[in-house]
Amino acid sequence: MLIIYEINDFIMKLIPRFRGPSLILLAIVHIVIFVSNLVAVAALRHGAPYVNPFAPAEVVSAFFVHNPAAVRIGNFLLFGSAVPFGVFAVTLVSRLRFLGVRAAGTNIALLGGLTAANSLMLSGALGWVLSIPEIAVQAPVAKTIFFLSFLSGGVAYAVGFGLLAAGVSVTSYFTRLLPRWLVVLGMVVAFAGELSSLSLVTYPANYLIPATRYVGFIWMAAVAISLTRNRWKAQGEQEGNAALSNPSTQLAGTI
Repeated sequence: MLIIYEINDFIMKLIPRFRGPSLILLAIVHIVIFVSNLVAVAALRHGAPYVNPFAPAEVVSAFFVHNPAAVRIGNFLLFGSAVPFGVFAVTLVSRLRFLGVRAAGTNIALLGGLTAANSLMLSGALGWVLSIPEIAVQAPVAKTIFFLSFLSGGVAYAVGFGLLAAGVSVTSYFTRLLPRWLVVLGMVVAFAGELSSLSLVTYPANYLIPATRYVGFIWMAAVAISLTRNRWKAQGEQEGNAALSNPSTQLAGTI
């Protein structure tokens, strides 16, 4: 019996297994924290109309002066949402490489994911600064910081997300790791993200930023579920093949 156990242990160690956090859990945590940021800001500003950085400097300053709690907590959550997003991107690329993808697309996806995560962190940190009354009361300074936060969490994030979606979708199309509809959805996110860079020269392109973000949430969750199923299927096949070639299994069948 001891010999059979040792043989089984040796065979199981030969079966490659992906070691990493759950993509599904990371996607859910990122989405929940980001949505919590929106809910917190809406609840804590007590009905005050939200402003965008294109508003007059005095209006921008007045909003931050009168809503420091909403600004502080909202940007804390925005900063926090970047962590699971970054881990998701790194784990996703690692999973693709584990599944045999050897293409530049994985590096492009990694670049995009880290760019988007760092942009969210920078946006949250800059936005948090505006919760300090001595800074918020200075209208030109407040507007400048608000613009930097907006650009980081907006166009920079969207362009990075677009690269992540493009890298994953293109490589998955050729390796057939994702269903075709999910590849198409990823390319829609990619095009929206890259075209959002036009917001630097024309205002209407700003609408592509939330499109990239919220359609991207759906894409993230769907990719996480699909690749997790692929992992379970692949590991099941490997364990089945190992069991067929395991001498102890054959021995047990003859007893």
